[in-house]
Amino acid sequence: MAIIRTENLTHIYSKGTVFAETAVENVSIEIEKGEFVGVIGHTGSGKSTLIQHLNGLLAPTSGRVLIDGEDIWANKKDIRRFRFKVGLVFQYPEYQLFEETVYRDISFGPKNMNLSPAEIDSRVLEAAALVGLGGDILEKSPFELSGGQKRRAAIAGVVAMRPEVLILDEPTAGLDPRGRELILGEIRRIHEKTGTTILLVSHSMEDIARYAGRVLVMNKARVFCYDTVDAVFSRAEELEGMGLSVPQITRVCRELAGMGYDLDPNTYTVEAAKARLLTLLGKGEG
Repeated sequence: MAIIRTENLTHIYSKGTVFAETAVENVSIEIEKGEFVGVIGHTGSGKSTLIQHLNGLLAPTSGRVLIDGEDIWANKKDIRRFRFKVGLVFQYPEYQLFEETVYRDISFGPKNMNLSPAEIDSRVLEAAALVGLGGDILEKSPFELSGGQKRRAAIAGVVAMRPEVLILDEPTAGLDPRGRELILGEIRRIHEKTGTTILLVSHSMEDIARYAGRVLVMNKARVFCYDTVDAVFSRAEELEGMGLSVPQITRVCRELAGMGYDLDPNTYTVEAAKARLLTLLGKGEG
């Protein structure tokens, strides 16, 4: 059974007014438990509106959202339960840090789940370790931390609730290359160690190609495609036609292929390009 399923999901902002705008239209998708899904789309494509439906921050204008087969809006009193199941990390989540210590910030969500003090402590320490925050940092003020550490503390606060689904909206926005690598590496580690279903919203096609197993592409409020990374990036020209970039290595391989080199123009990872180039160089030396 899919952990997430949407059925003809539509959301119209300001419905019934002259300002009405359809942000998501007739979206039906299924995401299996344990998948790592990249979500891409140009600005205004509907991706942010879509993910806010998955834990009930927005209610559908029509259609349904199901988590583990349950319609999350069947009983409005249950919506809080689904928000613990589906954790959402917004862009620049460090702006939501507010407690006196990092420990207390990470523990905020578990406390709202009415867990025992021992269970809360266990979850805080586990989440901090998963995002690479040492015990010495937990008693510091979150405002003493670096930008990357603040970002990891904010993510830990959601991870500590042990959601079945973790959705991250541009989690590396504003970070330097090293910070980006650390955050993405930790997200992958969470996925591998806990089996949590991950949805990663990103403008970086390189990040999506490197970390995701499947890719959901939104375009003009609708699903353009939802498929494996291979299948999606093999449609590079169509992606570029809707204003999306493709990985830089894909552009390089397309240029080289156009010059007559035996390279797949749809190569989307540096590792794959490197392996093929080494093969070609080996042949040339022979």
